Amino acid sequence: IEKFDIRFDILTNDMIESSATGNPFLEHPLLIARLDKLSRNKELQDKLKIVDWDLIVCDEAHKMSATITLGGEVNHTKRWKLGKVLSQSARNFLLLTATPHNGKEEDFQLFMSLIDQDRFESIAKTGAKSVDVSDVMRRLVKEDLLKFDGKRLFPERKAETVNYTLSNRESRLYKAVTDYVKEEFNRADQLDGEHRTTVGFALTILQRRLASSPEAIYQSLRRRRERLEKRLDEERIGRRAAQDGVTLSEDFDEEDIPGEEQEDFEEEVADQASASRTINELESEISTLKGLERMANDVRASGEDRKWDELSKLLQGDRGEMFTMGGLREKLIIFTEHRDTLRYLEWKIKALLGNDNAVVTIHGGLLREERRKVEERFKQDKDVRILIATDAAGEGINLQRAHLMVNYDLPWNPNKLEQRFGRIHRIGQTEVCFLWNLVAKETMEGQVFVRLFQKLEQERETLGGKVFDILGKVTFDDKSLRELLIEAIRYGSSPERRDYMDQVMERTFDPEELKRLMEEQALTPNSMNVSQVMEIRAEMERMEARKLQPHFISSFFKAAFERLGGTMHEVETGRYEIRRIPQRIRTRNVITANGKPILDKYERICFDRLLCKISGKPEAEMICPGHPLLEAVIDITMENATDTFKRGAVLIDNDDESDKARLLFYIKDSVQDAHILENGGKRVISRALHFVEIQRDGSVRDAGYAPYLDYDPATEEELSHIREFIESQDWLKGGIEQKAKSYAVEHIIPSHLREVRDLRLERIAKTEKAVKERLSAAINYWDSRASALREREEAGRNITKINAQGARQRADELEARMDKRLKELQTERNISPAPPEIVSGALIIPRGLLAKLMPGHVKVSPDASARRAVELAAMEAVMGIERALGNEPVDVSDKKVGYDILSSKPDAALTGESLQRFIEVKGRMAGSDTVTVSRNEMLYAKNKPEAFILALVEVDGERTRTTYLSDMFHIEPGFEVVSMTFDIAKLKYAAKILLDNDAN
Repeated sequence: IEKFDIRFDILTNDMIESSATGNPFLEHPLLIARLDKLSRNKELQDKLKIVDWDLIVCDEAHKMSATITLGGEVNHTKRWKLGKVLSQSARNFLLLTATPHNGKEEDFQLFMSLIDQDRFESIAKTGAKSVDVSDVMRRLVKEDLLKFDGKRLFPERKAETVNYTLSNRESRLYKAVTDYVKEEFNRADQLDGEHRTTVGFALTILQRRLASSPEAIYQSLRRRRERLEKRLDEERIGRRAAQDGVTLSEDFDEEDIPGEEQEDFEEEVADQASASRTINELESEISTLKGLERMANDVRASGEDRKWDELSKLLQGDRGEMFTMGGLREKLIIFTEHRDTLRYLEWKIKALLGNDNAVVTIHGGLLREERRKVEERFKQDKDVRILIATDAAGEGINLQRAHLMVNYDLPWNPNKLEQRFGRIHRIGQTEVCFLWNLVAKETMEGQVFVRLFQKLEQERETLGGKVFDILGKVTFDDKSLRELLIEAIRYGSSPERRDYMDQVMERTFDPEELKRLMEEQALTPNSMNVSQVMEIRAEMERMEARKLQPHFISSFFKAAFERLGGTMHEVETGRYEIRRIPQRIRTRNVITANGKPILDKYERICFDRLLCKISGKPEAEMICPGHPLLEAVIDITMENATDTFKRGAVLIDNDDESDKARLLFYIKDSVQDAHILENGGKRVISRALHFVEIQRDGSVRDAGYAPYLDYDPATEEELSHIREFIESQDWLKGGIEQKAKSYAVEHIIPSHLREVRDLRLERIAKTEKAVKERLSAAINYWDSRASALREREEAGRNITKINAQGARQRADELEARMDKRLKELQTERNISPAPPEIVSGALIIPRGLLAKLMPGHVKVSPDASARRAVELAAMEAVMGIERALGNEPVDVSDKKVGYDILSSKPDAALTGESLQRFIEVKGRMAGSDTVTVSRNEMLYAKNKPEAFILALVEVDGERTRTTYLSDMFHIEPGFEVVSMTFDIAKLKYAAKILLDNDAN
């Protein structure tokens, strides 16, 4: 957003409230909104549907999940349903997540159906198997990502389990509360579905708070006892209370609750959901809670807290990582799951450190702005050393100012471990990241965690460091970690059950199984080898060298703005004030991506994003593609030049001393498929722009990239002589455009068509195969189901939700869907080129020809062949130097790319240097004291100053002297400047001399 100067709007409650009178999305071309705000508001979803979005990006996309229940039904969450709406409203749909796979293939395919329903949607009981997603997914594992210099993009991360033993008091409390939880679970099993789910969730929270801290379990037991007493009082006077406040459906998914709301939600459920249904049952449960509350308060008052003791040891330097070499405490993040524990730790740590300002907290009760302030204080305030946070800080917050973290509570969802660690283990982190997990080893759930981390440590070599990456994907005999922990609490005391738990861990972390899991669930293989990565890096460098920003944009805008009556005043280097925008520009109605208006004046503008903000100066507007001021100037300039485009232009090539005129054509070609648009035309799927030149003899050649940049516009005086020449040239008068089109059809379009077709047909074939397999299996399933149900209905035994007619209908719908999709794919397969279109053209007059047309007015070299010989000798000298340096030079001088030699450096990948040198060669006869450089060459040099070299080669017979200069141009040529002549001595003085070579 900063780079492209795009304005964005946050979807707020005000926008939601005002949306009743209109569609807020239509007025906000770029919008950022919270997933949960949209998923819970049907009205906003309806408004989303009527906007044709170019691109929708969903972060933390794994939250848009759906699951297959044991009964084979699909549980679609609200977020998944929103994902479906978004996928159908966007031309391009990008899902970002670190944890796309929860270990269950059916669920993963339901998630992938947001990309392509026909290809991926899992149908219950059809035997879902792994599918190929390599063309629609890129799986990047932190430990495998490297920078271009071969170093890790992410630093190493180390996790350690800190085991501790409960005190006698703590053990008695743990056993008593766990027995209560087990008993309540057994009673909840007798309830109906929704109440069973609600009570089960409440008991799970209670058990997690027991493991969190004495403060958390005491406060939970107290609140629960008070809520149940209030309910009992209402029952006694005959008022039927709302039994559990919040009732959870059987398909309830904890992941559906936003992080900042989860704490309040858990408290509301955990403090009141009960399996008791009569007054006697309530009285008995309240009596039990009172006893547990007294026990918890005794532990709390005693000060015995072995978990805190372990954290205290860490904080006081039990680990050397806690302090810098100079003795300053390192910044540390402590994660807990519960606000009660957070407040408890805040009080304890402040007392331990003796400094209230050293500790800050983030939890779900903080407003978003307050959370941001705390985040900034932790990152920027040197006095703040420790952040205590709940999972409200687990996503979307950058805390890489720290590299140390403690999990005071372990989440029962392993994906949250990765999300927490991701707050510090991010791009830009330079330190090794350390994580300590605190675990009570003799508790039921602690035993599961201890065994889990032991196995992970044992298999670290197999995992290659990808501990947290793999943890989110494993399943334990097809159970989640949460289900395994609940089983351990309910049944884990028996020796048989403990043996079973050990066997589950052995099976789950079998080395061969882990390798298979990493191969299959990596989702896509490594898509690029080292050579491919290096080629991409090289291409990025070439694109960087010929980018438009900021220099080309700057020189164009200044000239065009002035031509339209505008005036700019340079106030600071590269920063300008515009005191008045001409009315013609101001009132130009241009449609831009950012929706900004054109102002009457601008206090500061600039063309380089690095100059936008300067301390003590007004912030500058960056003028770049998409900015309304630039777009308006371009639009008016194009309008003014309409006639010129139609007529073409006459340009002078001052570097060509031949007398052969040539024509330059600007050709646009398109590739289309068979999809018919509303206007009756075919859908264009790719466009390309080309320049071709035609000689008088009829020969045609590709003119390369932007050849016109090195040509001068003809003056009126020159045009008066050139017009007479044009009248005498019969080869210019007929059929010449057709010749250019024929060349494009024969030589340019086929390669473009082949490139597009190869990519598309491969994707279409893969999609078609997957659609046929998936939908055919589903059709067969529902056909068979319809037959079986019909038999049951005839026998009077059908008690299922769906009948034979419904199953038959589903099969027919799927068959129609498959037929429609296959026809659409066939339409996409019919790829063809559109006729090439000539946008404009120019007659190129070489300087040598102009000298003949205007004798005495234009000077040329007295010996063109000698000049050519000098140029060739200079090129040969530089090519030889590059080879001697171990580089691989390529002559690109005829491609008009802004330099003459592209020299690759094979060893640069090891040093972090640029992979290529962009060398402009200037051959001079011995004794020459000036050199002429084109505007194009100067701007490329400024784009890539560290890799652009001006090679000055002095040629004296067979002897050459070559000087390599860099960072030699300290002025930016104006738009009207085509070339500049420099004094060589002054140029060398101002530049860095990289090489000075004499060769015989």
